[in-house]
Amino acid sequence: MSLILVVDDEPDLEALIVQKFRHQIRDGRLAFGFARDGVEALERLAAAPETALVLADINMPRMDGLTLLERLREMPDPPDTVIVSAYGDMANIRTAMNRGAFDFLTKPIDLADLEATMAKTLRHVEKRRAAEARRLAAERAHAALARYFSPNLARQLADAARALDLGGQRREVSAVFTDIAGFTALVEALDAAALAALLNGYLAGMTDIVFAHGGTVAKVLGDGLLLLFGAPDDQPDHAARAVACALALDAFAEAFRAARAEGGAALGITRIGVHSGPALVGDFGGGRHFDYTAYGETINLAARLEAANKALGTRLLVSAATAARIGGFQGRMVGDLLMRGTRRPMAAFEPLTPDRATAPGMTAYAEAFARLGTADAEAARAMARLAAEGDALAGFHARRLAGGGEGALIELG
Repeated sequence: MSLILVVDDEPDLEALIVQKFRHQIRDGRLAFGFARDGVEALERLAAAPETALVLADINMPRMDGLTLLERLREMPDPPDTVIVSAYGDMANIRTAMNRGAFDFLTKPIDLADLEATMAKTLRHVEKRRAAEARRLAAERAHAALARYFSPNLARQLADAARALDLGGQRREVSAVFTDIAGFTALVEALDAAALAALLNGYLAGMTDIVFAHGGTVAKVLGDGLLLLFGAPDDQPDHAARAVACALALDAFAEAFRAARAEGGAALGITRIGVHSGPALVGDFGGGRHFDYTAYGETINLAARLEAANKALGTRLLVSAATAARIGGFQGRMVGDLLMRGTRRPMAAFEPLTPDRATAPGMTAYAEAFARLGTADAEAARAMARLAAEGDALAGFHARRLAGGGEGALIELG
C-alpha cells in the first residue's frame, strides 16, 4: 500500500480525491491523509514517516508549499513531492522544482492527469526505495563479511548481484591452523593491558597477511587462527595460496616474536599446519549467533599437523595432499606421520622459502632422509651433523634413529 499526503486548504478536494480513488482505497493499494497547510503536513509526516508521496498546493496559510519543500529537504528520507500551482505561475513552479519537487500539476486539477502523475511518481518512489534497500543490505552484508574475508572479497560478496550462497556446502579447501606455543603461561605472566596490546598487534598483523593472500579467517581461537582458502569463493589455486600465506605468517610471527623479546615479552613460536581436501563450509549457528566456519577431516588434520610441530621441532608443516596441488612446490620431506586420533599415516613436508630450499644443508638432509629405510648408519650420523648446525628437524630424526627408530614412519602420541 502507498500512503499519499494531500496538503491543500480547499475544503472540497478531500471528498473529490476519495471519490476518484475509491476503488484503489477499497482494494488497499492506496491510502490518503490530508492536511490544510505545511505545518499540519509536517505533523502528519512525523506520525507517518512511511508516506510515499506528498501532493502539495503552493498557496496555503501558515506555511506555503515552497516553504514545506525546504523543510522536507531536511528530512533523512523525504517523500517525493508533486506541487500544485495556478496555471501560468511558472516562476513558482520553477522554484518548486529547484527545491526538489518531483513533478507539478496546475489548477484546476485534471483528475486523469492527477492519476497519471501519481502513478508515475509512485513508480519512481518504488524504484528509489528498492535501490536504497539494496544499498543498505550491501552495507550490512559488507560489515558482517569484513569480519571474515579480505576487504576486496567482502565487497564482492556483499554485492547483491552476486547472490553467493553462504549456506552449508561441501567444497575443496585448504585449511590453515596457527597457534602460539606456551601462550597460556604468558597470559598468567602479563597484566591485562599489556596482554591485550600484544595479542591485538599479533592478530592484526596475521590477519592482514591472510587477507593479502585472499584467505578467510574462519575462527579466532584465543591466540590461534583457523584460515580457509577456496571458500566461500572459488580459488583454483587455494593450496598455493595457503602455503604462500603460511610462509608469510611464519616470517611475520618470528619477526614479531623477536621484536617483543627485546621488550621483555617471551612470546612462543607460532606453529602452523596446512592440509587440503573436502570440507563442509558455511554460516553455522543458531538464534542470534552465526559463524562462517568449516567442519570435516580436512580441518581436523590441519589442526593435527599444527600440533605435530611440537614433537618434530618444526614451525610449519604441510600435508602431501596440499603439496601435490602446487606446481613447483618447494619443501623437504618430514616423514609419514601417524598422529593422535588418526587411523593411517599422512605424508608431510616442511615448506621452504626459495633461499632456504637451495641451502647446502637441504641437499644433505634430502640425502640422509633417503637412507632412513636402508639401515645405513651414515643416515644417523648425517642427521646428527645437521642437528649440530641448528637443524631441529634433523635433530628429531637423529634422536629417533639413536633410539632404534627406522624408516619414514613416525608415530606421534
